[in-house]
Amino acid sequence: MEFSDLLMVDTSQFRKDPPWTIGFSNASISNSWRVCMVQHVKYEVAKHPEIENFYITDAEDDPAKQLADTEDLLAKGIDLLIISPATEALRPAVDKAMRMGIPVVMLDRAVPSSNFVSFVESSNYLMGKMMAEWLVKKLNEKGNVIELSGIAGASPAEDRLRGANDVFDKYPAINVLAQAYCQWSPVVGKKTMAAYIARFGDKIDGVWADSALQGGGALEAFLDAGMAIPPFTGEDMNRYLKMWKEHGFEGVAVSFPVWQGQIAVQMAISILNGIPVPRYVDTPRIVITKDDVDTYVRTDLPDGFFVDSRLPEEWIPFERVE
Repeated sequence: MEFSDLLMVDTSQFRKDPPWTIGFSNASISNSWRVCMVQHVKYEVAKHPEIENFYITDAEDDPAKQLADTEDLLAKGIDLLIISPATEALRPAVDKAMRMGIPVVMLDRAVPSSNFVSFVESSNYLMGKMMAEWLVKKLNEKGNVIELSGIAGASPAEDRLRGANDVFDKYPAINVLAQAYCQWSPVVGKKTMAAYIARFGDKIDGVWADSALQGGGALEAFLDAGMAIPPFTGEDMNRYLKMWKEHGFEGVAVSFPVWQGQIAVQMAISILNGIPVPRYVDTPRIVITKDDVDTYVRTDLPDGFFVDSRLPEEWIPFERVE
C-alpha cells in the first residue's frame, strides 16, 4: 500500500465497539473488473467476524438508483458507508452520510467533496499519463492516435483522459484523430473502433484505450478488418493479455488494481476501531510489457479475470477453462 500524501485522519470520533454493520453502495457489477473488485471486498469482509452485517447494493450504473440505494443503506442504521459512486451526482449521498456521523470510505471513484474520511484508489490520472507516455515513445513522438475512454462522467474515465491529453498536448506531431466513450464495454469498443477503421483506415498509428474492457473489443475490430494492430494500450485483463500473447502486437498493460476493494474494507475496520487512516490511499500498480506477458497471462482462467489480484485461488469468481 502507498499513501499519496502524509495526511492522516483522526478517526477517534468514529470508534465503536463491534459488532458492526457496514454498507457498500456500489455503482455496478456491469463489467468483470467490478466483479473482481467486489470479490476482493467480500473476501476481506469474510476475514472479520466483528462485521455482523454487510450490505451490498448494485446501482447498475444509474446515479439515481444509487442515490436511492444509499438512502436505503443509511436507513438500515449502518455504522460506516463504503461507496464507489457511479458519477459525481452521488455527492449529496456522501455529504448526508457524513452529516449523520456515518464515516465514508470512497472506493475507486470520487465525488467533488472533501466531506469523507478516506479515498482508496490507484491514481487514474497517472494511469492515463503512463499509457500515453508509452504510446508517444512507441510512435517516436509523432502519429495519429485514437482515444477510447470508459463511461462519460465517471471520475476514472475523466481522470485517465485528462492524464493522457496532458501528455499528448506536449507533442505537436501527435494528433488525436478521435475520442469516444465506450462504456467500458467490449461490444461498444469493437463497434466504435470498426467505425473509426472505416473512417480513417491505415491513418491510425496508435490506440490509447483507458481499459482493456473496450480495448479488447477494439482489437477484435482490427482483426476482423484484416489490418495490422497498431501500438495499443490496455490493462491487466486476461482477455487483453491472451490476445497480446497470440498476436504479438506492440502493447503495454497498466493495472488498475482490483484489490482496492480489499483495502477499502481494511480502512473501514481501522476507522471503526478509531485508528488513524490515510486521507488518500494510492494502491500501487503493475506494468506489464511484452517481455513479461507470459508471466502474467492466465490461460486457465476466463477472459474477464484481472491478473493483478490478491485473491486466493478458491476465491477467484470464475470457473477454470480447459
